[in-house]
Amino acid sequence: MQFIGIIPARYGSGRFPGKPLAKVLGRTMISRVYEQASRCQLLSEVVVATDDRRILNHVNTFGKAVMTRKEHESGTGRCLEAFDLINHDKRYTENDCIINIQGDEPFIDPGQITMLAGMLKVPGRSIVTLARKISDSSRVNDPNTVKVVISASGRALYFSRSPIPYIRADQGSSAKDIVFYSHIGLYGFRAGTLREIESLPWSSLEQAEKLEQLRWLQQDHEIFVEETYTESLSVDTPADLMAINNAQTK
Repeated sequence: MQFIGIIPARYGSGRFPGKPLAKVLGRTMISRVYEQASRCQLLSEVVVATDDRRILNHVNTFGKAVMTRKEHESGTGRCLEAFDLINHDKRYTENDCIINIQGDEPFIDPGQITMLAGMLKVPGRSIVTLARKISDSSRVNDPNTVKVVISASGRALYFSRSPIPYIRADQGSSAKDIVFYSHIGLYGFRAGTLREIESLPWSSLEQAEKLEQLRWLQQDHEIFVEETYTESLSVDTPADLMAINNAQTK
């Protein structure tokens, strides 16, 4: 079994256009993500999947990038196209695995990629992801923080932008024992499974929450979740970037 790290990096982000080329402590965001991902020794190769020639040309000065179509609805579809482009010589099989690495986490921990690879080595697991306990209570009600509830065997039961589980007002002190988990947007897929889920039509749950993983759950695909204790630092907006750069100069 081989593992391929693919980093989707589109130029036209609604909240932060050109984000992959923005400077994080003097270096581009995408170069930092690429370097961190490359530190995971389980990956056979790391590839950036972009829709913009500026990003393509930049990445090819230090690594490998492929040009994908602009019309992908998500990074997941971009990963599949990139996999097919790099696999033109059929060196990978449908049982090999793709790790979808977020392009806006410049300090991503390579150990989290290793965790996903380890999960995919378990027979019967074809889609895997990570979650972390929420320590800041304000994030529970934040729709930008995607929550997940997990079964005893590690399967995702549901993902939502709303607080899950919902705590009734009459729960009293027992509510202190409720643990909320935020979803970490790293995924691992067997290539054949990624191809299958990308062929599925949009589902009602996905349309309601704008979360593509609900399409997979609604069509009975199991998603296995493992808890990570590593804090990740994502850059969603120019303000996030400014905070990182300013913190370093103080």
